Amino acid sequence: MKYNEKELLSLSKQPAEKADELLMKGPKKGSVLKKRLIKLVVNFLFYFRTDEEEPIGALLLENCKIIQEEDHSFSIYFMEVPERKYTFECSSKEQCCEWIEALNHASYEFMRKSLMFYRNQIQKMTGKDPLEQYGISEDTRFQMGPNKL
Repeated sequence: MKYNEKELLSLSKQPAEKADELLMKGPKKGSVLKKRLIKLVVNFLFYFRTDEEEPIGALLLENCKIIQEEDHSFSIYFMEVPERKYTFECSSKEQCCEWIEALNHASYEFMRKSLMFYRNQIQKMTGKDPLEQYGISEDTRFQMGPNKL
């Protein structure tokens, strides 16, 4: 997937859902853990050198798995390319668990499922589709499929 560099740079400057300095190791052979500022903005994970304002990279958190490796570390790998694995080391088990939860909630698919769940709950309580007022109630992205929540 291609991205517009200006738009990504602009997005990286938005307020973060979560940001910390973590140790990070990229997918290249021989890569070592390096201290990076890690910043989660919507469904992008930006990483920066700790003394720079522009990101050196970004990961789109779609079609990926977040796995806790040890008490203080987790990895992100992508379904299409499982060997493309990024490893992060946190300062505590609690920090690691917080990051895993935040990353799991950052994907478009998670947000869509949450929207569908709450839409269904509101519709059960009120008898009205809450998306109807926005003219998107018939949009196929927001329809319940065979796997209802």
